[in-house]
Amino acid sequence: MTQEKTDPRVLRTRKLIMDSFIELSGKKEFKDITIKDITTEAMINRATFYYHFEDIYDLLEKVLSEVLLINLNSESYQQSELNEETFIGIFKAITTFQLSLSNRCHRGYEDTIARIIRDQLEVIFYKMLKKQQPTDEENTLKITSVMLSWGMYGASVEWRRNPNSVSPEEMIKLVIPYLKHGIKLKEKKEAH
Repeated sequence: MTQEKTDPRVLRTRKLIMDSFIELSGKKEFKDITIKDITTEAMINRATFYYHFEDIYDLLEKVLSEVLLINLNSESYQQSELNEETFIGIFKAITTFQLSLSNRCHRGYEDTIARIIRDQLEVIFYKMLKKQQPTDEENTLKITSVMLSWGMYGASVEWRRNPNSVSPEEMIKLVIPYLKHGIKLKEKKEAH
């Protein structure tokens, strides 16, 4: 008999595995964490681990996605307007997430982190744009969402390199006028 993945016992076990992984990630580098370490910490057997996750990379991705979604509170953002307050909130959530990861094992899976952040942001931006611009072409909204997500992620990486120079809120506020009103290029005057 197969249990449903929404069964409270199954959900508790899944959370236990994820919490054990998070606990271990505070003590060891990701590359040094084994499934045996996780199953020992969670007091479960290997079969139970593999019932919930394909492998350690699947676990990593699910943990990071869940933590990011909690930081982003994505449901509330998807109901919001794409405005200054939203940009500030999203950017602060991403930089908080980045900062929390820098205190844990982080090296070796930057690409996974980057993809997860960009994918989550792309979904959030797309839903907000679709809500605000329902008549715009689907492809245009998708491309805009991709550009916003990559830009927001890139800015968070830049901030993480030197977090003491400026707060995330101050950093994003510098850019918001350009996001809201576009970049007005000055035309060069031709010399006569």
